Amino acid sequence: MKIYSSSVLAALLVPLILTACNKQSEPAAAEASGGSDITIKIGAAAPLTGPQAHLGKDNENGTRMAIEDANAKGIMIGGKKVRFELVSEDDQVDPKMATIVAQNLVDAKVNGVIGHMNSGTTIPASRIYHDNGIPQISPSATAVAYTAQGYDNVFRVMANDSQQGRVLGEFAAKKLGAKKIAVIDDRTAYGQGIADEFVKSAEASGAQIIAREYTSDRAVDFTAVLTSIKGKQPDLIFFGGMDPQSAPMVKQLRGLGVKTQFMTGDGSYTPSFIQNAGAASEGTYASLPGVPFDQMPGGKDFVARYEAKYKQPIQLYAPYCYDAVNVMIDAMQKAGSAEPAKYLPEMRKLVHDGVTARIAFDEKGDLKGGAITLYQVREGKWQPVQTMGAAQQ
Repeated sequence: MKIYSSSVLAALLVPLILTACNKQSEPAAAEASGGSDITIKIGAAAPLTGPQAHLGKDNENGTRMAIEDANAKGIMIGGKKVRFELVSEDDQVDPKMATIVAQNLVDAKVNGVIGHMNSGTTIPASRIYHDNGIPQISPSATAVAYTAQGYDNVFRVMANDSQQGRVLGEFAAKKLGAKKIAVIDDRTAYGQGIADEFVKSAEASGAQIIAREYTSDRAVDFTAVLTSIKGKQPDLIFFGGMDPQSAPMVKQLRGLGVKTQFMTGDGSYTPSFIQNAGAASEGTYASLPGVPFDQMPGGKDFVARYEAKYKQPIQLYAPYCYDAVNVMIDAMQKAGSAEPAKYLPEMRKLVHDGVTARIAFDEKGDLKGGAITLYQVREGKWQPVQTMGAAQQ
């Protein structure tokens, strides 16, 4: 066997290394020269496993539907035909996992992110996206803190908890006449946030908060806390949290013989809440940012296409995910580039006619003029009660 000196080996290896490097750069050069469609990666994050998977998959479905529709149109950006690719991650409704997911999306070199679903995952992940200059549009995180961080890359396409909590509190005190109110929240950024805003609004409207109790977003047995509240005889119980907790909670409440009015936020405005709570869901009030589907600019068509495609009803946020994707694509088209630094400025001044509403953002990234609709379960279905525009609140 022939032995080479280290200097000779180096001389032999250099051309090989250069050749390998040149081969790796060839696909990018082909894309840049128009030899093939340019791929634009759009990241998405939501809980795809666990108790809230039905909501997370609904988000993913809405996002995927928008991307498939965009690809079918053959969209051009900067004079070049592009193809959008969904990079979907499961954050498991876990703030720590959310930061791992965010870094995964950064490492995947996504051009933008749709998500996360929950406020408690959206907020910690937002710092990673901000530090890497990646635009983030949440279709469903309503916590005020998300857009109050001073980041220039964060947006949301629905009204926040300040607006939602204000409507809920006023309605409970003034329209339902609740004088004594008990409040429970799940200690998440969303659940505690909307409960805090509800309390401020209810008290300002003349109601008294006679109990403030806490649970978790993993709990399923609420007998002890409900029994404690029962003894205080509230006129209404408000819960800040999602449907995996609100459904068994109201079922256990009725099982204790308590007929007190039950109210919650958008996290429970789902078909699953009614299905899992059964007859106990009857009479429950909930809110959802936005207007009912049949009043949305593209609501009826979207619902029909979604149900035909996925063979199931919309759970909650799918149309907002659809709009979030199209807002991002619209900004890219206006900028003539999918590079975050180039299309991000367009997001700030964009006005987009979406499925859910006409979308424009304020200086924080919040939706301008967002509406809130209150619903009640009647005869086993969510029925709209009242819609209020943010500007009217």
